[in-house]
Amino acid sequence: MSICSLSEKLEAAVAAIRQYTDIVPETAMILGSGLGSLADQVENPVEVPYKDIPGFSVSTVHGHVGSLVLGTLEGRYVAILKGRVHYYEGHKMENIIFPVRVLHALGAKTLVVTNAAGGINEKLNVGDLMLITDHINFMGANPLVGPNDEKIGPRFPPMSRAYTPELQEVARKVAKEVGFNLAEGVYVAMSGPSYETPAEIRMLKGFGADVVGMSTVPEVIAAAHCGLKVIGISCVTNVLHKGPSKDTHEDVLKAAADAKPRFINLVRGIVRELGK
Repeated sequence: MSICSLSEKLEAAVAAIRQYTDIVPETAMILGSGLGSLADQVENPVEVPYKDIPGFSVSTVHGHVGSLVLGTLEGRYVAILKGRVHYYEGHKMENIIFPVRVLHALGAKTLVVTNAAGGINEKLNVGDLMLITDHINFMGANPLVGPNDEKIGPRFPPMSRAYTPELQEVARKVAKEVGFNLAEGVYVAMSGPSYETPAEIRMLKGFGADVVGMSTVPEVIAAAHCGLKVIGISCVTNVLHKGPSKDTHEDVLKAAADAKPRFINLVRGIVRELGK
């Protein structure tokens, strides 16, 4: 993708969305596997199917609806991506991160990114929510490889504050207020779609990973590149520290659904705090 075509694609995507609404979101969200129901709580929603937005790819994975929802939540303007596309589906990295760049172009300043993940840390159990404090990229690719558009972000963006420390404090405060323990740790991204081998799990644990998944990292890199503040939340949908998981994708979706009430309370509380 050339620098010129990227700018043109962003303009085309924003123009298509503006045919539906003129909302300028303050907070944007990416909802992972089984977590899309939060978008159903948006007030006065405007839903734009991904297929109607130039440059957007449509997910082939069950549990990822594939639409952009704009409206209000906790009295604040939000934009929510119901579902994401993944590297393992065969999508190019530039297509995976394109929605993040569009959210920024729409005016968003903060990105809440969520996912379903497997628990590596022995202290994690199915249904736990974990605040992502850092990540490890084991996907074998970086979404910023290729020509760089300085209007979007720098050639060599730092990642030391990719997950905004001030927003982590907000999440801790909200979790305490709503009355549940919010775990914290490092998310590692593998390309998938196969689940990890026992040897890979041992390796990842040795490298300091607490949970493992197949998404999120490209989007966070892109968000940091363009200057979005980021808060990341993983929902532990299966545990790997007891041995290789036999869980299916349907089991993952069920575990995410079971955690839904606490997840919704946490994210709504974060949006509410950001608006103060």
